[in-house]
Amino acid sequence: MKFTKLSLVAAIAVSAAVAGGDIAPVAPAVETPAAPTTEACNANTTINGKLTAYYYSDDMVDLFDNDSSELAFAATLDVTHKFNANVAMNFSAVGYVNTIKTGYQMEGNDNGAFFNVANITANYFDTTFVLGRQLLDTPMLGGFDWLLAPGAFEAYTAVNNSFENVTLVGSYVRTWRPNNTGDSFVTLDGDNWTLAAAYNDNTINASVWYYNVDALSYTQFYVDAGYNFGIAKVEAQYANTDYDNAEDSDVFAGKISGEFSGIALMAAYANVSDNTVGYVGRDTIYTSSWNTMTSNSVGDAFKVEAAGEYAGVSATASYAYYEYEQGNDEGHEFDVILGYNITKCIDANLVYSNTNYGTADDVNALELYANYKF
Repeated sequence: MKFTKLSLVAAIAVSAAVAGGDIAPVAPAVETPAAPTTEACNANTTINGKLTAYYYSDDMVDLFDNDSSELAFAATLDVTHKFNANVAMNFSAVGYVNTIKTGYQMEGNDNGAFFNVANITANYFDTTFVLGRQLLDTPMLGGFDWLLAPGAFEAYTAVNNSFENVTLVGSYVRTWRPNNTGDSFVTLDGDNWTLAAAYNDNTINASVWYYNVDALSYTQFYVDAGYNFGIAKVEAQYANTDYDNAEDSDVFAGKISGEFSGIALMAAYANVSDNTVGYVGRDTIYTSSWNTMTSNSVGDAFKVEAAGEYAGVSATASYAYYEYEQGNDEGHEFDVILGYNITKCIDANLVYSNTNYGTADDVNALELYANYKF
């Protein structure tokens, strides 16, 4: 690769019946009050974490050669503290160390640490506000999640759910930490923001997004829609990128997916015309793959994928084809992704990819990683 307690209180009422006549009177029951409960010192704080071991190697030199490989270890600590029912602060800290000094350096240094998330979240009626470092997940602006930690942003975001099945989103973005760059939060020049409306009733889904990205000199209109027929789901998307100083770009894409005999199948087609598509971090064009963003291509693209599970092992295999304006005009990517949950807290994963970006020989890469969640 282009490298949130509901505390349940049970009240038990005890009644005593007193009978007369020849029966001796029953001494009155003495009710001992329960000892007062003491709220745990961390009742308002949630702490979770993850330990990760990640090995990456490709054949840019030789597969498994130290000069084109890396083994890194990382610890992620996620903390949420609630000030009250409506306001909380959130932190996600990442520390890492690389062990192969002559190889690729994950996060750009031998070792280091950074806050990937640091924000205040506030809820007011049907609206949630997130202020500070956060993970964003929008169609054409989002944190690329690969290796040790996903890309992140410093932003001010509002999400409203006042209307049934409808979500309204607005986000103003100040800085961006691209994936695999350590603590490098880059200031985005100018005004960079997005507004959106989305609808989803589990049968019909649709969303409309508008992006203003001064840092990369473009505005963008994005729309998608889908219908779930039960046996299969059909989806379509379109994006127009209006560049200030370059030729504009259009991308149309369609996808059909469904599950048959326990196997999830997908086929997608996209066409990018005139210029590459604007995006920040990563795109969600249906034909994008583990390594390749369709937005970087110009021309036709297609992707087919199959996924299933056998003996507890999840497996996904996909093949994608891309056209480029440069080089040999054609590229492709073949991926095999395997995952296994050793326990509820430990997972192990393998990714093999064969990628051609249209300018050089194929690149074979192998990735092995495991996580322990606590």
